[in-house]
Amino acid sequence: MRQTILVFQLTAVLAAFSLAGCSGTTNPVPPSLSVQPANAAVNAGQTATFVTSATGTSPISYQWRKNGASIPGAMASSYTTPATTLADNGAKFDVVVSNSAGSVTSSPATLTVSPASMAPTITMQPANQTVITGQTATFTVTATGVAPLSYQWRKNLTAVNGANAPSYTTPATSITDNGAKFDVIVSNSLGTATSNQAILTVNSAPVAPTITTQPANQTVAAGQTATFSVVASGTTPLTYQWQKNGSAISGATATSYTTPVTTTADSGEMFRAVVSNSAGSVTSNSAALTVNPGTANSSVDVVTYHYDNGRSGMNLNETLLTLTNVNSTQFGKKGEFIVDGKVDAQPLYLSQVTINGQTKNVLYVATEHGSVYAFDADSINGTTSAFLWKTTTLGSGEITSDNRGCGQVSPEIGITATPVIDRARNAIYVVAMSKNASGSYFQRLHALNLSTGAELFSGPQTITATYPGTGDNSSGGNVVFDAKQYKERPGLLQINGTIYTTWSSHCDIRPYTSWVMAFSADTLAQTSVLNLVPNGSEGGIWMAGTAPAADPAGNLFFILGNGDFDTTLNPSGFPANGNCGNCFVKLSTSSGLKLADYFTPHNTVAESNADTDFGSGGGILLLDVTDSGGVTRHLSVGAGKDSLIYVVDRDSMGKFNATTDQIYQEISGQLGGGVFSMPAFFNNTVYYGAVGDALKAFPVTTARLAATPSSQSTHHFVYPGTTPSVSANGATNGIVWAIENTGAILFAYDATDLTKELYDSNQAANNRDHFSGNKFITPMVVNGKVYVGTPTSVAVFGPLP
Repeated sequence: MRQTILVFQLTAVLAAFSLAGCSGTTNPVPPSLSVQPANAAVNAGQTATFVTSATGTSPISYQWRKNGASIPGAMASSYTTPATTLADNGAKFDVVVSNSAGSVTSSPATLTVSPASMAPTITMQPANQTVITGQTATFTVTATGVAPLSYQWRKNLTAVNGANAPSYTTPATSITDNGAKFDVIVSNSLGTATSNQAILTVNSAPVAPTITTQPANQTVAAGQTATFSVVASGTTPLTYQWQKNGSAISGATATSYTTPVTTTADSGEMFRAVVSNSAGSVTSNSAALTVNPGTANSSVDVVTYHYDNGRSGMNLNETLLTLTNVNSTQFGKKGEFIVDGKVDAQPLYLSQVTINGQTKNVLYVATEHGSVYAFDADSINGTTSAFLWKTTTLGSGEITSDNRGCGQVSPEIGITATPVIDRARNAIYVVAMSKNASGSYFQRLHALNLSTGAELFSGPQTITATYPGTGDNSSGGNVVFDAKQYKERPGLLQINGTIYTTWSSHCDIRPYTSWVMAFSADTLAQTSVLNLVPNGSEGGIWMAGTAPAADPAGNLFFILGNGDFDTTLNPSGFPANGNCGNCFVKLSTSSGLKLADYFTPHNTVAESNADTDFGSGGGILLLDVTDSGGVTRHLSVGAGKDSLIYVVDRDSMGKFNATTDQIYQEISGQLGGGVFSMPAFFNNTVYYGAVGDALKAFPVTTARLAATPSSQSTHHFVYPGTTPSVSANGATNGIVWAIENTGAILFAYDATDLTKELYDSNQAANNRDHFSGNKFITPMVVNGKVYVGTPTSVAVFGPLP
């Protein structure tokens, strides 16, 4: 029975399979359109898309046609035209749909193309017009849009009757029309557009010229040029013709005239200008030219901050300024060299520089506007903006940095640090800060030609740096120098063929650490980097804008501001993690920058936490001095916000001790305030000017500073105190120069007795010697003149005629 059932089931399966095999092949189904293309309407310039949908046996192919002609490449279920034109209006589009069983053609779809719609657009605005009373003025506009365009001119927003053309000419004007504003409304069927307002200026009838500033007498040295200037008012345009002894000078047709190089034979010549316009002419007063014999060749240069790498602050080659002629009768302000920004950097000076074929004594000035100037130092005679050359350090499209939210250097940051000059390389080295339109900040090292101001050595060099550490702004095991967080506040230092830079922050705005960098003076390439707080924060190098110092062996000395200090020391007595904030440091340079020695007070951490660090003031390297035992001592002295005077032995500075200051000498109670300045050194005497205190003299005897001052000024200097300079002829005629920056007063004292004030700039009548004050300015004295930076100039003081 089971065998019978099995046979029956197998037979049934084979029968079913046979029947299935006979019916498995089906006939193709021809295409059928389920969606017909629809009509489309567009504006000229737009595209149109036609869509169909078909059923039937695959594969199905498509061929779109325009006006019965196949469109190449149009073989999809939809078709988008190119940008249409009015010529496409009325075109018929259909599609042939095919497969193996046949084809079908769609119904045609009609394309309607309309002109493009465009409301009026003003392509040229009416321009301001200036006329004289009685004249007419014409205003014109240009507009595009779908015609017709209509125009309605308005005066002070009131429609002008009949003013319906692209141009409008006023009636004859009167002075009451002055300042009237004209615009026009342009309209078409699609909208309106209103132009900008154009201002009508109506001047009175021409006014003959009047001289408002007469040419001034000029005094120069033989070999220099002289410039005469005139200022006139009257209806423009004004024309000028300069005359010499009553005869016209060919080509001298500007508001000022500069003579050729003078000789003593030109002395006594008279110069005047004839100023003319359409209403008449006027002749200026005559100005006399006095030409003195050329000044004796100077051999004195000031190439770095405070005269030398020791930062002594003394010029021992001053033969013109003496204790007897520095007084308000014989000495005073001779004029000012006008510049384009604050002069925070100390001016520098070179004697006998050849510029444009002439030999000059040259004053170099850097500004916070990012400019460097070269002035003829002997040409000062009143206020002048004439320069030998001027160079900007800003890159294309750049501006100076903003103040980065810190008022210390404001409103702009360009060149803050005193540059350094290398006469042998014919270069002045400058660090400048800038930013571009996208908000990126840059610090760059420039080397400028002393004679032309041109960039040297393929400069400038953009400054970047990294150093191993995990401190502020670190990444991947390195702290990273971020240009926007720093400014080069201390002056530049050059030792042989290397330029050294030291960096401060903007206020105490973190993240920042303590950077020192070295660059080749020949290529500007960075040669060494050191960070003195690599695993912490802060430690900016401020020193009130003074400068790091160097000894004859090439060691650097300076003081760091408040910052992290590791009180855990390694076996050599150095901070175990490398952080040396608030330290008086010695760096060796023979094999790259390296911390060789340091001193910091026992309470250094507390000082940094309270922001009473001693890095606010600059250190100074003293001359080698002999102690009572006949031992030569190499000393350095510094002070800061804690009002203490620290004297360190440069050969063994003392490092750190948690219970006592391991230092050569420490003087307390003698400075009346914090120190934001640098002392000067002359004739074995240190001169200090603390905040709110007198200028004080501390003699050095047997290699020790006096515990009390030997003399002091009667004047007390308000914040930020004063950084003195000393001029002398060897050991004689020593004069200590100091500036009250807040009150803008220049003082001169007898170096042997500071109670003897020789001169101050408030003594002369009628504000003759007044100037504008600037923060942290140091007087620079050379070749009979005293140079003082101001917010807009360098004021020049010297013997009066």
